[in-house]
Formats: sequence, structure tokens, C-alpha cells
Amino acid sequence: MQKSSTTMFNKDDIVTVRIDDIGSSGEGIGKADGFTLFIKDALIGDVVKAKIMKVKKNFAYARLLEIQTPSPDRTQPVCPIARQCGGCQIQQMDYSAQLRWKEELVRNDLLRIGGFDEETIRRVLHPVIGMEEPYHYRNKAQFPVGSKNGKPITGFYAGRTHYIIPATSCPISAPVCSRIMEAVLGFMEENKVSAYDEETGKGIVRHVLIRNGIYSGQVMVCLVINAKHLPAADDLVRRLAQIEGMASVSINVNTRRTNVIMGTETSVLWGEENIKDSLHILDVEYPAEDQAECPVFSHTGQQVTFGISPLSFYQVNPKQTEKIYSLVRHFAALTGREIVWDLYCGVGTISQFLASDAGRIYGVEVIPQAIENARENVRRNGITNAEYQVGKAEEVLPTYVEKITSETGSRPVVDVVIVDPPRKGCDEQCLNTILEVQPEKLIYVSCDPATLSRDLKILTEGGYEIKTVQPVDNFPHTVHIETIVLLQKLNS
Repeated sequence: MQKSSTTMFNKDDIVTVRIDDIGSSGEGIGKADGFTLFIKDALIGDVVKAKIMKVKKNFAYARLLEIQTPSPDRTQPVCPIARQCGGCQIQQMDYSAQLRWKEELVRNDLLRIGGFDEETIRRVLHPVIGMEEPYHYRNKAQFPVGSKNGKPITGFYAGRTHYIIPATSCPISAPVCSRIMEAVLGFMEENKVSAYDEETGKGIVRHVLIRNGIYSGQVMVCLVINAKHLPAADDLVRRLAQIEGMASVSINVNTRRTNVIMGTETSVLWGEENIKDSLHILDVEYPAEDQAECPVFSHTGQQVTFGISPLSFYQVNPKQTEKIYSLVRHFAALTGREIVWDLYCGVGTISQFLASDAGRIYGVEVIPQAIENARENVRRNGITNAEYQVGKAEEVLPTYVEKITSETGSRPVVDVVIVDPPRKGCDEQCLNTILEVQPEKLIYVSCDPATLSRDLKILTEGGYEIKTVQPVDNFPHTVHIETIVLLQKLNS
């Protein structure tokens, strides 16, 4: 291999590097003779020996071989396969250091991408709200199924591959997963039910989906299969029904040669079609005049109940989700008269947190099944002042404005708009629509600080001021961070 014109390093060279930064994907960043290296599993403060795997013009990727001097933030991962698995990128980082790093991630994106000045960021940005116990927080787990030495295995994909690392449990998922996976593997082995092979497209069991209610205690298991029927299904039901809390066993048919996990056809083998769980509505109190403190949460006694099917969208960390939605409610500060629009509303979880305090709530979502779930959930919770529409926010909201204007002769008042877009952020037309409608308050819930910062720049240039930026660690031990931002219309 020829050497790069800008570096003396080649593929397979061994280098010693001090790590000075961490990238947005959790990889350590250091320099060797001024040349930048990205090294997975390395932390700021580590001195490591690494092997160069791929050389680019201005940087290279390297594999961690040895930690010569550990970072003061380094800790022993709880999970024995944390380094191989692609799920937790920073489990080797002490949890308090994870929270500090995620706050810096939000701060740097606001500075670089949003173009906000240091003083503004210092004034509005609060520390990340973490978890007291950052393990076993996920209420959903998906285990791919394969085979090794003629026997079925389950586990997790190695990072950026479809190679299965054998495992039956996960320290960020519910403890019940271990018993379920052992039952499924025993069923497959004794009944000669084959695992799906991605290369040939043959075999039956592709994935095992597990969902559990943290308050209800109900458990759901769904096997994704490459067939119309599951052989010996009665034996699977018999084994799973013995597990405490088991409420639903189903199969989902996916016979396509695709990386998409779930198919569209689901049938119940035993128990209920849905399990149920609740989210508690919390009161939020910020310490006065102290940006260095996280808010204090307390129970209101209110809760919202949701039905959860194998295909339902439902936040995977309910404990932190309660805080996120309660923060939205706190920032909205509704008095019972306001018109609220919940854009990218999903199954209506945020709007149902606000319903008891709002005059009227309108939810918009492009996925028809999510809107059906939202309507079912408002019926389940006895909510009468929320309605949901299928469509794009940038189309539905202007149509509403035009309709009310033509009927009344004046533009309708929209008091609060809430957006909770996917990782790619808000559609540009959606942002333009919000700026045309001019709500008094805008609350942005984001799962990506980079696209959030990009959109905040547009919104502040359009006449809004950022009042509060509150990150919440919804996914401990991963590089992901949720952020809630309150914006107020200027001159309101």
C-alpha cells in the first residue's frame, strides 16, 4: 500500500496515542505526529496502543490494542460483550463522565452548528438529567436469531455487521429477557425449528422481540418468522406462559429478503393482543437562579395509560420519558384555554400529558397506524379535548389556519406548538409553517443535538428566543441524548 501524501502512516502500522477528544459516535480522537486518529473504545485521557486499519487523506481509523495509561474516567463495563456489541458505545466511561460529555456534545453543536454565542449558551443550557440506576432501563429488546455449530443462538449484532455475538441477556434491558431467550432456544433445539440464514434466505426464526411494562409488570414476546406458521407453537406457548408476567405471545411474519426486522402481519398465539403500561405525570421545579442544578421531580398522582402492541412506537426508557414529557408540560405552562399543536405526534404520548391542562390539542403524524393508536389511547384515558390527523405538519397546519380564517374572518390563535421530529430534524417546510403561524411558545424535543442546533438557528432568525435547553439522558451508555428546548416568540 502506498503511503498517503500527508502522513507517514500506513495500514497495519502500530502507534501510541494520547486521546484528547471524543467524536459524536463515541470514538476516541488523538494525534500521532500531528495526524488525527479515530479509535473506538478509547476515552479522553487514555494513552493507548492502536493498529491503523484504514488511512484517509487527513485522518485514519485505528483499532484499540492496549490501554497503556487508563483515563481517570475509565471503568470496567458491566456487560462482558460491551466492546464487540454495537449497542452500547461508551459503557467503559464512568456514568458521571458520560453525562458531562453529553452536555458538552449539546453545547458544542449549539456553538458550531447553531452559531449561538457562549453567553447565550451559558444562560440557557442546564446540566444533563441522568438516571440514578442507568441499567435495565429498556422496556424493549430485539434479539437476532442465528445458528452456530448446528445449534440455534441469539444475541446482538457486532458493530456495523450482521455477525451475531451470542448472548441471552443485556444489562440495559429487562432481567426477564434471559429466561425468555433460554425458553426460546430450548424450544427451537428440541423441536428442530431452524434459525433464519440471511445468506440463503432459508430457516424460520429471524428475531425475538420482547416488550415489558415497568409498572404493569406485563410481558410480551413476539417471534419474527420467515414462514406463515410456526411449527410446534403450542410448545413455545407452554414454555413462555410459565414466566411471571407473561401476557402475550405472538408471531410476526416477515418473508422478505430485507434488513427490516418486522413484517406487517402479526397474529396472537396466546394471551392478549396488547400489553398495557402507564407513564406518570410529574411536577417539575427548577432551583431558582441556579443553572448548575437539575430540576426536582415529584409525583402529581396523575398517569396516562397506553396499549402496546409488537408494532407500536413507544419510548424505550419510560422512567426518563416521564421526565421528558413532564418537562414539556412544565415549559408549556398551560392554563386550560390554550390551543396546542403536537407535530410529529406519534401515538400521542406528549399531547396526552398536556390534555388535562389545555383547551384543545391537535396531533399530526404521517403514519396512519400511529394515529389509530393515538385515538385508542385518548379513548382509554377518557380524554375528550384531543384530536389527531394523518398527514404532514406542513400541510395540515396551514389547512387548519385557512379553514378557520375563512369561517371567522380572522386568523386562529395557536398558543403552543410542540415538535418531536425524527433524528433528521424538522422538515424545512414545517419550520416555515411554524414561523408563519407564530405560536407564543414553541417546544422542541430532539434526539439529535446537531439537527436540533440547525433548526434552532432558523427559528431564532425567524423571531424566537431560546429560553431553556434541557438535555435528558434517555439512553445511558450510548452516544444518544434527548434535548428539550423552550422558545418564546419575541415581542409577545
